[in-house]
Amino acid sequence: MPDLSLQKEAKRLRIYIDESDRWRGKPLDAELLEVLRARGMAGATVFRGTAGFGAHSRIRTAQIEVLSIDLPIVIEVIDTPENIQSILEIVYPMVREGLITVEDVQIVKYTHRFLNLLPADRLVTEVMTTKVIALQPDVPVQQAWRKMLEHQLKVIPVVDRAGKVVGILTDEDLLERAGIQERLSIAIRMDAAEISQELRSLEESNLTIADVMTTPVVTVKDTDTLGVATSLMVKSALKRLPVTDKNGKLMGMLSRSDILRHVANSPVPIPASPLPTGAIRTVADVMSKNIPMVSQEDGLATIIEKFSLTDSHRLIVVDLEGKAIGLISDSDVVARVQPAKRRSILDALRQIGKPPAGKETALDLMSPGPLTAPPSMPVSDAIKLMLTDTRKWITVVDEQGKPLGLVDRQRILEAIAVFDQNDRPAPNPE
Repeated sequence: MPDLSLQKEAKRLRIYIDESDRWRGKPLDAELLEVLRARGMAGATVFRGTAGFGAHSRIRTAQIEVLSIDLPIVIEVIDTPENIQSILEIVYPMVREGLITVEDVQIVKYTHRFLNLLPADRLVTEVMTTKVIALQPDVPVQQAWRKMLEHQLKVIPVVDRAGKVVGILTDEDLLERAGIQERLSIAIRMDAAEISQELRSLEESNLTIADVMTTPVVTVKDTDTLGVATSLMVKSALKRLPVTDKNGKLMGMLSRSDILRHVANSPVPIPASPLPTGAIRTVADVMSKNIPMVSQEDGLATIIEKFSLTDSHRLIVVDLEGKAIGLISDSDVVARVQPAKRRSILDALRQIGKPPAGKETALDLMSPGPLTAPPSMPVSDAIKLMLTDTRKWITVVDEQGKPLGLVDRQRILEAIAVFDQNDRPAPNPE
């Protein structure tokens, strides 16, 4: 299925023919439509004119007093430039007498048919997490980092003394503006001595949460529906949203996991007949074919370079036959190398200095047994599989176990959300 949801620019193909035109003895419009469907185009529409004339200047009309059986027909297709170009080579010889045009169009909104997995009318208060740890703006960054480490929280909402949300604090905020050396997922894999040393260094800082937090904050109201919240999360490329009342007071937090868990626990209707072409049904319909990948024999330098080039925190590890055998994260690299090398690796991951040399390979550092699924797995089953195994990624593999694509929580949210294409962010690999 062509993925128009990932781009704004497209092409419109129009084919002008007559109702009496034939291809191999069959109506040309029906044959063209079947070719377009079989080639996996995003969609096509056939318009039957009420009147018109062509190259022979004979006026044809559908008026009852001069009823014609040779009315003008227009077939319209909108798809990616590459798909339009490829289909042109097929339909061009079929149109023996008529007109074919191609023009640029801008996609403003593109909504798939899907299994209606998202109960979009439910209120966010039915799904959100209500027990939320929040901090005030005047708290020192050292205390904030300690709280994140203690509760393994990547995001903490910031509220004033009245409980109103005034900011959001993430481990990325502390990494960029407070001087911590690693993200939370890496820090919790380090030993107690290394963590204590970093906390002691933060004691010398005069920075408070107000100095480093992200503001203004994207929030949803407790009266908003899950459909509104999911679309906002997708458009903003955010993993979590604070939920507030009408006065801006913090009521809870809504995460991607909260939404997917609710979807997984909701009954999913099974269609009586196969969904039409273009429907979102399986992981193959939503997967990304851009796979951050390393070989089992690749060393530290190559692994760290791949992290940088792919802008991802996870890499699929394949064996010498190209089969997916493991998953390696940047936190795996830090946790599984010798303690003496950790600082140089942290610097390399932050692109400070040269990548460290070492004998460790991807096979040594990976977590074996990546979560995999065949391309035919329904999206609803993929959601349940992710939640059951508490994984963020599913590697879609063929019958030989070779990677075909990746599905993460963000792509699944995009599949079940309806949003304005003009507000669409760049794909998030995390």
